[in-house]
Amino acid sequence: MVSHAIEVRNLYKIFGPRGGDYVDAVKNGLGKAELNQQYGHVLGLRDINISMPAGGIMVVMGLSGSGKSTLIRHINRLIDPTAGEVLYDGVDVCRMSENDLREFRRHKTAMVFQKFALLPHRTVLDNTVYGLEIQGIGQAEREKRAKQWIERVGLAGFENHYPNQLSGGMQQRVGLARALTNDADILLMDEAYSALDPLIRVDMQTVLLDLQKELKKTVVFITHDLDEALRLGDKIAILRDGMVVQQGTGQEIVLNPADEYITAFVKEVNRGRVVNVETIMAPLAGNPEGMPIVKGTVLETAARAMTGANQTQAHVVDEAGQPIGAINLGAIISSMVTPTSHEAKAA
Repeated sequence: MVSHAIEVRNLYKIFGPRGGDYVDAVKNGLGKAELNQQYGHVLGLRDINISMPAGGIMVVMGLSGSGKSTLIRHINRLIDPTAGEVLYDGVDVCRMSENDLREFRRHKTAMVFQKFALLPHRTVLDNTVYGLEIQGIGQAEREKRAKQWIERVGLAGFENHYPNQLSGGMQQRVGLARALTNDADILLMDEAYSALDPLIRVDMQTVLLDLQKELKKTVVFITHDLDEALRLGDKIAILRDGMVVQQGTGQEIVLNPADEYITAFVKEVNRGRVVNVETIMAPLAGNPEGMPIVKGTVLETAARAMTGANQTQAHVVDEAGQPIGAINLGAIISSMVTPTSHEAKAA
């Protein structure tokens, strides 16, 4: 069953004892530095508006201090907003009663942390069943569910090991299994892979993508790494100083950066692994030529396939196999090159 979307509307967070007193001033242009210098309060989030796709992966990206971890903690209300709404299934999480919020956290959300947050005195199995214990699920049922997910994340045989007997990557698999065992609609992942070595990190990204194809959870994934954001995100929002600078698909952000800040982020991106063939295809003129390339194929994959088949012409087909456009190898190679700042401005 596809999860419901999350709507974040006009969200503000000002840290300090009288945060609410300064919302209007921030709305009227009071900056982060001025708020801190003049009033001793810290601006965490300013007017955040994001539609997080149902059953998709929403990546929130930014450098340290951008507000991304503050934002994700509003979704399960570990942090209360100063103003604004976080809607799930039409209900504002920010206005839930204490009892409703407790039930929401227990049954609708699960969280995976950067530092694993495993209980050191519990085995892999006992860590994985923890959320079901809180829900009051019987021992036999919770262990049955937990063992299924332990196997799915590749840890079969490690059920009786303790966290200190596992590598970092294995510990994070336990954290993921624990979150999935709860069968929550919303999966919150706060810098979940940032502490892992690069190869293990890529492996865990693959695990998440493979599981997501089946589960269709609503995933909110926090990262400071653009490559990770582009690989995982159905939609990406980039934060700076508590504000959304740009949001959209990876393609939209890479091809049309909103300002110099985003341009600096995307200038080293391998476009061949981000841009899809339908983005650069030309209208069909007559009968389709060359080999078929399925819509959604990235340029690098298309170029490799065409080169391997010794073809310079191809046509793009939709999911039903119907031709929808034409491409050629020269256009693909040209589109894989990141333009210089001068070329980008001229465009």
